[in-house]
Amino acid sequence: MSIDLHCHSTISDGALTPEQVVRLAHANGCTMLALTDHDHTAGLAEANAQAQQCGINFINGVEISVSWRGRTIHIVGLNIATDDLLLQNLLAQLRAGRLQRLRAISDKLAKKGISGAYEGSIALATHAEMVTRTHIADYLINNGHVRKKADAFRKFLGDGKSCSVRHQWAELSETVNAIHHAGGLAIIAHPIRYDLSATARRNLFSDFKDCGGDAIEVHSGRTNLNDRLNYALLAQHYGFLASCGSDFHREGDYGGGQLGKCPELPPTCKPVWNLFR
Repeated sequence: MSIDLHCHSTISDGALTPEQVVRLAHANGCTMLALTDHDHTAGLAEANAQAQQCGINFINGVEISVSWRGRTIHIVGLNIATDDLLLQNLLAQLRAGRLQRLRAISDKLAKKGISGAYEGSIALATHAEMVTRTHIADYLINNGHVRKKADAFRKFLGDGKSCSVRHQWAELSETVNAIHHAGGLAIIAHPIRYDLSATARRNLFSDFKDCGGDAIEVHSGRTNLNDRLNYALLAQHYGFLASCGSDFHREGDYGGGQLGKCPELPPTCKPVWNLFR
């Protein structure tokens, strides 16, 4: 299927510029693409201009960091108006919080004898306010502290690990409200990746439904057929639309799929793109 509604560029923690993302998606046969950088929409105009040249149906998107019952989850907003002030104010607050978290993580790393993480991670980001744990992981790799990104998260940065920092992101209800205020649809990103019990997953989907949430990603990254069938059933049970995305960040990334290419959704799904204006 040549639809990809979740990917990233250098505006957040991706390796390619927005223009390069669109070009690669086009080369891979993509016909509908959404750029969904973390907590930022600065790359959408550039990506849209390139998409028009390539003949790709481009969808404005963003991936928003949310704190839910003590956990961090991500909500994708699709088909949003980028000039909506309520949404942009929320995103600005989240970006400011990223720098606060980076300082706290860097202080923990320094206590383990790893210095310079704050300045070094910022140097790796296109925008200082968009530093993510991925940039910190890259700093650790570049300076020989770990061999690969997965090691950085397993040893230092993952939730509950020695240098992780619990951070208060946006509330679920305010996030869904901001996306809707901007004329968009709210989607739970990669629900399969959250370490949730069956009860916690039901609570998440119920809370999201109560907030007016619209859809879940039935496919994300490298899910298999069984995963897609299970989440298609969940979408049907809760009355959610279905979305799909590669969650592409860079070539060869351990968590993402091939940019611009997603498997067909199970036939019971009601695709989210049917509601795009």
